[in-house]
Amino acid sequence: MKNNLKELRLEKELTQVQLAELVNVSRQTIISIETNKYIPSVLLSLKLATILNKKVEQIFQLEITD
Repeated sequence: MKNNLKELRLEKELTQVQLAELVNVSRQTIISIETNKYIPSVLLSLKLATILNKKVEQIFQLEITD
């Protein structure tokens, strides 16, 4: 699964720390998602989408290998 979380976060002018606090996770979790090392839960994905005012599908995209 790929994502464009970093780009969307930067569009909102949020730091990793700020976004992490808004969705109640660690900064490391945000880093791991942005670098495709961690696939977030449905709940976390929905929280991120809400904060970024995007649909989940606008943040996360399935790849052929998924």
